Amino acid sequence: MKMDSAAGRTAILPFRYRDVTRLSHPRHCSKTATVVLHGCVRSKILVVDDEPEAVELVEFNLKQAGYDVATAPDGAQALKKAHALTPNLIILDLMLPELDGLEVCKMLRRDPATSAIPVIMVTAKAAEIDRVLGLELGADDYITKPFSPRELVLRVKNILQRGHGVQDEPKSLRFGDLLIDSPRHLVSWKGKSVDLTATEFKLLSLLAQRRGRVQSREQLLRDVWEYNSLVDTRTVDTHMRRLREKLGAGAECLETVRGVGYRFAEPR
Repeated sequence: MKMDSAAGRTAILPFRYRDVTRLSHPRHCSKTATVVLHGCVRSKILVVDDEPEAVELVEFNLKQAGYDVATAPDGAQALKKAHALTPNLIILDLMLPELDGLEVCKMLRRDPATSAIPVIMVTAKAAEIDRVLGLELGADDYITKPFSPRELVLRVKNILQRGHGVQDEPKSLRFGDLLIDSPRHLVSWKGKSVDLTATEFKLLSLLAQRRGRVQSREQLLRDVWEYNSLVDTRTVDTHMRRLREKLGAGAECLETVRGVGYRFAEPR
């Protein structure tokens, strides 16, 4: 045992290991390092999947990355734990018994208590229509099996960081009847609250801050989703369509620049 007297923290570090990486599967590890830091608040992730081996793999890698993990084997349990634990993010498999992942996602988004929880959908379905449907139902991201555990952890990290907002953003932005209140993470149109996910809020805020300037899909992927490599740009289009639907008449300021991307235009 090693004591860090300056910080008043105790670290328990059994260092017997052999060729272990932070993203190795537990079956490949003889011993793994354990660190206990008092007073450290860790993000809580709910993993929903009916395949024990998949849950074991994801749970191990998320814990190695420093997250607390809860699991659920089906949709009903996922909804119960989402309300009981209020996780910071949910990793949701689509092909679940009885209540499938798409239905779970719809129910999470309809409930004010869970509507803002980010959701990453995980599924073996790789067709474009499946990805688009998942995003339209409210998923913040979508990853297909088989996937790299390192990539999944990176996507989790990126989505959780979005909640911290854009650097140097103003306290609030008002454009006619549209109000974007960054400190309270609220958007309202004509005084009526608009329920947005974390990703939708960041997308709207970024466009508003860069009002008048065209933002390409690639730029939005980098700045909102924090992807360094190109992925399916339908992700941006799908989120924009959902954002416009929620804003209703307030979406008149969101312009599509054909062949390029999107622009926020102030009301005349």
